[in-house]
Amino acid sequence: MKRLLYFTALFIFILTWSSCRKDFDFQPSNGTLGFSKDTVYLDTVFTNIGSSTYTLKVYNNSDEDIYVPNIRLENGETSGYRLNVDGMSGKNFDNVEILAKDSMFVFIEITEDIQNHMATDFEFLYTDKILFEAGNLQQDVDLVTLIKDAVFIYPDRDETTQIVETLTLTIDGQPVETDLQGRELLPEELTFTDEKPYVIYGYAAVPAGETLTVEAGARVHFHANSGLIVQENASLNVNGALSNDQDLLENEVIFEGDRLEPIYSDVPGQWGTIWLFEDSQNNIINYATIKNGTVGILSDANPNADMPINKLTITNSQIYNSSTFGILGRNTSINAENLVINNSGQASFGATLGGKYNVTHSTIANYWDSSFRQFPALLINNFVINADNSATIADLTEANFNNCIIYGNDNPELIVDEIEDASVVFNFKLTNCLLRFDNSSGNFDGDNYDFNNINHYENIIFNEAPNFRAPFENDLIIGENSAANGQGNATFATQVPNDILGINRTNNPDLGAFQHIIF
Repeated sequence: MKRLLYFTALFIFILTWSSCRKDFDFQPSNGTLGFSKDTVYLDTVFTNIGSSTYTLKVYNNSDEDIYVPNIRLENGETSGYRLNVDGMSGKNFDNVEILAKDSMFVFIEITEDIQNHMATDFEFLYTDKILFEAGNLQQDVDLVTLIKDAVFIYPDRDETTQIVETLTLTIDGQPVETDLQGRELLPEELTFTDEKPYVIYGYAAVPAGETLTVEAGARVHFHANSGLIVQENASLNVNGALSNDQDLLENEVIFEGDRLEPIYSDVPGQWGTIWLFEDSQNNIINYATIKNGTVGILSDANPNADMPINKLTITNSQIYNSSTFGILGRNTSINAENLVINNSGQASFGATLGGKYNVTHSTIANYWDSSFRQFPALLINNFVINADNSATIADLTEANFNNCIIYGNDNPELIVDEIEDASVVFNFKLTNCLLRFDNSSGNFDGDNYDFNNINHYENIIFNEAPNFRAPFENDLIIGENSAANGQGNATFATQVPNDILGINRTNNPDLGAFQHIIF
């Protein structure tokens, strides 16, 4: 009994002592809050598109538990910014508590319409403040965001069913309904200029028989699962030009995702592909950067039809950070000069299901390090495996790679995979190329890997360092110690007299798209 009375008295004492503690008596803030930042810079966003979430940490450096009588946005409910304070969403908060020597998070986002402001040059610096008020005392943190205007291209959504418009494409002259969200470009949308960026939701399709012209300096951004389709008898004409500033690339055409924050600048797979349908024709791409897609360019043709004379000509262009292929050609025709491809989840250049390929003074590299990749930098084959596990085989009319660098962080960086069939031809040749290919294991044999056969290989440099400046950062300029220096065939150099940066190479041509520099 005495023991029970003892514990009862002890319990009452603890309750009484706890109720007398002043730890939970919150005092009003005296204006001495600390902040992780004086200004929160939210990265550039497009008008009416929500930003990522940014974080501000608020510190109570005092020895007392405090409450902040009011936290709010200076622009109030009309502000384009929105806050989450200690788990509560809104724009105005009262009596927010912070324990002594503790802190809390404020999360910040923005969605704003540039049309609400008198903007010039199609962009507007939008600012606000977070006010921390305590009576006559006030502290604040600035918020700053650049809002860009843009041309938005997106499919319609049915107001009743909320079903998003899907594409009806022209295939073999007939309309074919698909489940791809998107729409055909209108006549007034068939020229992309450098005036405003373009933001595409779903797939934008160039109508059959029409041409999409993209002028120098244009910026084209794709939302997730979006891209560009060039239908039969349609064409894509990308008219970029050499830029004076290689950081700004003011004259280059850039295709990338629609997330503008720096954290997304090199993230693969943010959008779909530029898809050149079979029977699209005379597609020309000059001075373009295509980055962060699933497949940079998908170029299709019909293996049962006559080989197109000129499906795609791509020059002075770069393709980076494709989650599968940089270029995937399927029985197509591609001419490439001063082409640079790097960082692809599968192959950087896939010349598959036969076709016709002529690639000169190009750098086909693959320094992908985000996951295991199945294929090398350059894949050449003459077949595709169908859903029923059968194979469709087609002619590889020619696949010529001249004065090229074919290299990467794996071995080998070339696979030539042929299904032999007397009814089809299989012609390929690498001339004056720097190639990573070490067959010390003896796993690669047969005529296609006979490097003494001048019908397939001539003047090949094996496994010597290309001396790329920063290959994992997509900087494939070569240095003075590169094994590619001065190794180019002069005839091919005459065909492509300037490198991708406009430097003349005819006197002493290096391999690849870049003449070497000293760094």
